[in-house]
Amino acid sequence: MADKGESVKVAVRVRPFNQREKDRGAKLIIDMNGTQTRIQNPDAPKDEPKMFAFDYSYWSHDGYIEQDNGILEPKPGSKYASQKRVFQDLGQGVLDNAFKGFNCSLFAYGQTGSGKSYSMVGYGENKGIVPITCDELFKTMAKSGADVKYQITFSMLEIYNEQVRDLLQKVNPKGGLQVRQNPKLGLFYVQDLKKVAVGSYKEIEKRIAEGTSNRTVASTNMNATSSRAHTVVTITFDQISKNESGQETKKTSVINLVDLAGSERADSTGATGDRLKEGANINKSLSALGNVISALADLSMGKKKIMVPYRDSVLTKLLQNALGGNSKTIMIAALSPADINYDETLGTLRYADRAKKIKNKAVVNENPLDKLIRELREENEKLKKALTGGGVGAVDSGAGMTAEEREKMRKAMEEEIRAQLMANQEALGDMGTSWEEKVKRDQEEYDADNKEKVMADARKNKEPHFTNLNEDPLLSGMVSHFVSGSQTTIGRKDADPAPNITLNGLSIQKNHAVVINESGEISLKPGGPGAKIKVNGSPLTGPRVLDHLDRVLFGSSHMYVFKNPMKPKKGDGTPDKVDWDFAQKEIAQAKGFATGAMSGLTKDQQRAQEQVLEILPLVSEANAVSEELNKHKSFEVVLISGAAQEGSGKETKVMVKMKNLLNGNTWLWERGKFMNRRYLMQDLYQRWLDGDEEIKNISKEADPFWEPTEDVLIGSCNAFLQSLGYYLDFDDQLAVTDYKGTEEGQMSVVIAPCTQAGKAVDEDKFVDDPQELVGKPYHYKVMIRNCDVNKARFSKGLFVKYRVYNEDTYNQTPTLSGTLSPEWNHSRVISIPSVSQDHLDYFENGSITFLLFGVQEDEVADSKLVKMTTKELREMESIKTNQERPGLSQRRMTSFGLDSSGDSSQLKAEFILLQKKYERLEKKEKRMQEICKEWEGKPAEQQQYEPFYRAVSAVAYSTGTKLKTRVHLLNQILHGHKKAKASTGDNNVLSKTPKPRGTRVGTHISKDEGKNQSKACIIQ
Repeated sequence: MADKGESVKVAVRVRPFNQREKDRGAKLIIDMNGTQTRIQNPDAPKDEPKMFAFDYSYWSHDGYIEQDNGILEPKPGSKYASQKRVFQDLGQGVLDNAFKGFNCSLFAYGQTGSGKSYSMVGYGENKGIVPITCDELFKTMAKSGADVKYQITFSMLEIYNEQVRDLLQKVNPKGGLQVRQNPKLGLFYVQDLKKVAVGSYKEIEKRIAEGTSNRTVASTNMNATSSRAHTVVTITFDQISKNESGQETKKTSVINLVDLAGSERADSTGATGDRLKEGANINKSLSALGNVISALADLSMGKKKIMVPYRDSVLTKLLQNALGGNSKTIMIAALSPADINYDETLGTLRYADRAKKIKNKAVVNENPLDKLIRELREENEKLKKALTGGGVGAVDSGAGMTAEEREKMRKAMEEEIRAQLMANQEALGDMGTSWEEKVKRDQEEYDADNKEKVMADARKNKEPHFTNLNEDPLLSGMVSHFVSGSQTTIGRKDADPAPNITLNGLSIQKNHAVVINESGEISLKPGGPGAKIKVNGSPLTGPRVLDHLDRVLFGSSHMYVFKNPMKPKKGDGTPDKVDWDFAQKEIAQAKGFATGAMSGLTKDQQRAQEQVLEILPLVSEANAVSEELNKHKSFEVVLISGAAQEGSGKETKVMVKMKNLLNGNTWLWERGKFMNRRYLMQDLYQRWLDGDEEIKNISKEADPFWEPTEDVLIGSCNAFLQSLGYYLDFDDQLAVTDYKGTEEGQMSVVIAPCTQAGKAVDEDKFVDDPQELVGKPYHYKVMIRNCDVNKARFSKGLFVKYRVYNEDTYNQTPTLSGTLSPEWNHSRVISIPSVSQDHLDYFENGSITFLLFGVQEDEVADSKLVKMTTKELREMESIKTNQERPGLSQRRMTSFGLDSSGDSSQLKAEFILLQKKYERLEKKEKRMQEICKEWEGKPAEQQQYEPFYRAVSAVAYSTGTKLKTRVHLLNQILHGHKKAKASTGDNNVLSKTPKPRGTRVGTHISKDEGKNQSKACIIQ
């Protein structure tokens, strides 16, 4: 019974602000009206919002009240979409189609933290689509007649780094489960995936909890980020009944419920500019999914010759039927409402907009049981003949293939045939086992495997224990370790004797920690030297009593909250509810990063703060992997201000500095590049754990820890330009500081007004009001004389880069090597045809940032260092750093120091400017004193007033407006003198005029009355 082409149903849903968004005063960018969704660009508020239309637009941002039972319901008259409404629109459709015998698929898509899991699974009493659908499935079955038998099987898998893990198994094979293709149907399946028979909704709940628990343990041990994994729950729903002729038929519906990995854009978390970009699988599945959706959309719109790339990833292979075949498909896209996530949210809306163009043709999957059994047996016979007969031998005739290639292909084909044979045999075996026996068998197996978990749940309210924290709220609280004995040891499984609590993963030692229980008072101490433990963000160096809800980090990835129901008193500053975000903020604060309220921060600063919190634990992990694999590299989070970056971007960037511990070479990686490398490091570490011998011989080009040498930014200095607005020069020794605010050297810089040819200008060009420069040509010279650099390793070559007003490209000095005191004597004239207000603003508020670079070479400075382990080298460097800067605060050591040093540089520049203006005025007024004295010293008959007036005016008018106003009195007296001279004919009226009391001729500068405050040559 073929169904007409039906479009994929697409819904979008916007969540409320989370606590971090509330703290920083986030702005709402999403609006919904009916099925329409609008998104407003926060950087262009006057632009029209972008409009999208979907099957459903769910407003779940506000307008709700919490009932006494914890369920969120809409306020009267609000447009709030509750979990119940979302199920009625989407989940009920899945349920109805399943009973009709259609395959169904439900996808949740969106960036990490956008609310995918809430819609799919839900939290607390607000259950999501998956549990409500499963519950309603069994309720509907219970209401049906006895003439239909129902059989439901459940499976749960995770795709991470292109590997498939069975979440109903505690242990998975190395490299994950194999994905095979059914040669008859052409569809892909997972070999050896556990499918369990379930007889009630409670059993499905238990299985979901089991899968989530296994996922938590695995992600912690493998250091996998849960937000980068896809989770697929598959429910196979069989309905067995008799047709009119009395023949038993089976109607089968396969329901796929898919929670996709976080959809962060490639350019925000991917590896822009990384040489190993192609080697990473970090976004491979989602990229492939996007390509498949685009190709299917094109096919649905009538385009021909479109190849749908299902084979490009494990995810798209397994979802081939759901996406472009026999399935009724729904996608729900989760949206973040906050302005800081505008780009990601817009990307999600566009992705969903493409998906709604896909059309699928779903058919009812109904066949007689005896026909299914007969077809399976016939297919088995064919497969056996292919193995024993000449079916596989056809490879021998492969044209253009070497013997080795033919043999490799033969083995691959044999493996595929054997896998298909096993799958068919399993299916036949299942058909021969009664459904009741299967349910009983799987339930008994579950009870045996989870006996400890059932007991643990009962102990949580009575005994002190550690409970895990995870960035995914669904994975928090899934693992508990009890410490009820007098002493509990924590360590690796290969320790002798075996520890009471076994932890695996990065930086976990054999004897890692010891917990002491003395009459209910619990204390924790390191199990040995070098054991990495943090309590409430601070390193643990000795025994410490634990309070209820203290946060404990073992190694690099095992984050726990300690709970003591016997003594429930919390420590100071501990909230009632501790989550992953709180624990990570605490660690960031201990490292010196500010993590307080963000309401006063700019959008740029808010984004940087969030990225710091995201990257800090990953950098800690990278350091741990480096130690385990002995890569001689260390990693550190740094903040780079816009002024210290090449290119046009002016935002503060969160970057990661990698350092070669053997020779001191450093590299700065952008966040995206580090995320890509971190993913590759995980893969390398996992191969090492799996015993892959090839990683010992990995080429440096394929090693994520290796990077070719590149010029390194030693530090920078700022020359502020206020002096240019007054036609004064800037000449100073500037301190070159690195990202920690540490002084790395001194640079001699001159910025001075000049002629077009570059010659110095006369001092009389000085102006007191920069507005006098508007509309006039202006030339100034930038000179970099020399530099003194502190560290000897930079003698291999030094050069400076800088740029001035609105320049896109950098100017660069020659590279001078073999010295730590290069004499560049670089000079360059900048000409402005006509000064505008923008130029004056640049002079007043701008600066030129000089970036000092050093040439690096790949060499080992000390052969003794090669014999040391990475861990020993990192410890040695830590001790050396503390000795060099004993009083340096953590904040200065982890943040980029340009901004703070820029403030002091600007103050210094302003002081120099005022000093130079003062010196100029002092010279001018000294000259006015000399003119007055010369005039007084002349005989009466030579005291000519016009020359005297011109001389004083020339000096006064060359000094600026302040002296101009002060010389007006002299002008008025001279004007009166002319009138008196005309009426009396006396050339010496002024000298004969009696001076009023307090009047003196001459000039005086009172330093006590302020810099550049002058008194005119005639003072009343």
